[in-house]
Amino acid sequence: MERTTIMLKTRQLVATKVMVLLITGLASGNTIDSDWLVTQIKEPVRIEKKLADKEIVLGNTLISRTFRLLPNAATVAYDNLMTGQSIIRGIKPEAIVELDGHTYEVGGLQGQVEYGYLLASQVDSFTANADAFVFRRYETGGTKERFGWKRKRYSGRSIWPPPGKSLTLHFEPPAGRLNGLRLSIHYEMYQGIPLLAKWLKISNGTGKPVRLKTFTSEILAAVEYESLVGEPRRWEYPNIHVESDYAFHGDDSKNANKTAHWLADPQYGTQVNYRRQTPVMLEVRPPLGPDLAIEPGSKFESFRTYELIFDSTERERKGLSLRRMYRTIAPWSTENPIIMHVRQADPESVRLAIDQCAEVGFEMVIMTFGSGFNMENIKSDYVAQMKELVDYAHSKNIELGGYSLLASRRISDEHDVVNPQTDKPGGAIFGNSPCLGSQWGIDYFENITTFITRTGLDLLEHDGSYPGDVCASKSHPGHHGLGDSQWKQWKKISDFYKWCRGRGVYLNVPDWYFLSGSNKSGMGYREVNWSLPRERQIILGRQNIFDGTWKKTPSMGWMFVPLVQYHGGGAAATLEPLSEHLDAYGAHLAQNFGSGVQACYRGPRLYDTEQTKALVKKWVDFYKEYRDILDSDIIHVRRPDGRDIDCILHVNPQLKRKGLAMVCNPLDRRVKKQLKLPLYYTGLAQTARICEQHGPYKEYRLDREYNVEITIDIAANGVTWFVIE
Repeated sequence: MERTTIMLKTRQLVATKVMVLLITGLASGNTIDSDWLVTQIKEPVRIEKKLADKEIVLGNTLISRTFRLLPNAATVAYDNLMTGQSIIRGIKPEAIVELDGHTYEVGGLQGQVEYGYLLASQVDSFTANADAFVFRRYETGGTKERFGWKRKRYSGRSIWPPPGKSLTLHFEPPAGRLNGLRLSIHYEMYQGIPLLAKWLKISNGTGKPVRLKTFTSEILAAVEYESLVGEPRRWEYPNIHVESDYAFHGDDSKNANKTAHWLADPQYGTQVNYRRQTPVMLEVRPPLGPDLAIEPGSKFESFRTYELIFDSTERERKGLSLRRMYRTIAPWSTENPIIMHVRQADPESVRLAIDQCAEVGFEMVIMTFGSGFNMENIKSDYVAQMKELVDYAHSKNIELGGYSLLASRRISDEHDVVNPQTDKPGGAIFGNSPCLGSQWGIDYFENITTFITRTGLDLLEHDGSYPGDVCASKSHPGHHGLGDSQWKQWKKISDFYKWCRGRGVYLNVPDWYFLSGSNKSGMGYREVNWSLPRERQIILGRQNIFDGTWKKTPSMGWMFVPLVQYHGGGAAATLEPLSEHLDAYGAHLAQNFGSGVQACYRGPRLYDTEQTKALVKKWVDFYKEYRDILDSDIIHVRRPDGRDIDCILHVNPQLKRKGLAMVCNPLDRRVKKQLKLPLYYTGLAQTARICEQHGPYKEYRLDREYNVEITIDIAANGVTWFVIE
């Protein structure tokens, strides 16, 4: 009931948005009378001058950000055009930087007394801070790619870079300070999505080194989500998703966040909370550093922050918005090759895996952890052996890659990160970890870069990626001390991932590096669960997929299939011999391919008999037939619980096949019942043509809440699917 009510409210939002667009003038005569999550918005991003050139507006029909340019540059309006609501309630500096021991505001205006709201009529009376960086000029342009993306395998229909506009505000230091230094704040807004990017650059023309201790690249006095006199156990933050590419050690944007901080606003004296602790001020800054010397003639560029403005508090709609964001600014995450993890890296085992993959339609082989594969070995004979295997794989239209462990290992006292509390190794996130700025770290990246270049390897599964460890060593050549250790290590890993993206090297990374170029992370599962009895793995696996795809697209997360023993469990847990466990093997294949989620099929082979081979090929062929829609967004219809059928619905209004519902029956009896499918996000409004599997189509009329009811008749422990046009 909640979902369908929200769907009606979403339609009502359209009318509100049209009125807002007309009032603000951003529609320019062509109103957008559709939902941006259903119909592609072709209205371009616009940059307009207003108030006799005193203001400039960056807007895209969904959101807009307005800057006053005199007497200094400052954001004076930030509006959610989808709901007609203001995002901010006050003016803050555009950034804060600490240079050569002095803290400077960048832009901003002074004089606002009431921070519960901002009256446009008062802005003319505000003044500039004499000690702040001063706005001098702006420039506009198009969006630019952050780094190259070589497309060498199937991916979604994303455009790179995403279409949009850029606005850059250029500032100079206050009079008599840091003469010759320039600071620029960059904004990008993208077409058809309520998303804004922001970052800063500093150019040192002073003729001497300038030390950047730290910076805050965004400060927003946001409108509160809730007003409480007392203090709750957990605050609700403003309805904005804030994420930067300075992220590590997390399987989700929430726990990988290191830069976005919601704080109390000391200027907001009239808030309802008695102790004035409502978290309504956003500050975006690194947790440490970067503590860098910007040399004369050189430049510094910060990480990029992305602000996604929601138009709803409903979970599915917010998830759809977030998934659209990743498809827009990290479109390589739509690459979704079908992968086998071969357990042995000797030539005979790898060739067998390649041959079997080619026979059933798999697309990639990974020499997995524990296989003996060693990417750090760049001896000529080993490199030649691996190049021969890569060439053999390519002759079969299969890509070949391998596993390398980085951070969760110990190297030596000389090369491990040094704990600032003890001044000794130990106490890192994984206990011990090599410092990427040590000589070992420098050599490691040189070796694997050389290995990839010489062998033509197509994939890197990079386990234990840099988790954010700091290092107090003063002898490591890659950083000067504690203050710059995190920044320098992040630069090392993110620059390497960007290099891989430019070469088309697929990146499996179990940490949140999507915005730096990685393709896939774990969908979210407990590893030891794969040692449970087979029948328990099946439902748990479907739950993991259902839960993991609220924020991830299907292609962003991998699952697991233990063809052989994994973390124990013995014969009851494993699928080998495969021909003796076709029911469990088939269930894994059906729910992974049926959800568009690729799994780590870990073992020495994919099939052992012709019957097993036919089963694998059946589900690979199914996935490839419906690949476009299966890789599309998931609507969560009913979560698996073992008590009734469960269902996910793939939707994509841009395709001919606008939906595909996968239905599973975990019960030991046949189920015949009516199933309600919510079709709002298919883009269908009146009727839908639906067929079960490859059967005949039947026409259904959508009700006023954009639902249809279909009859399902599904065998015990069975699976079926319905195609919607």
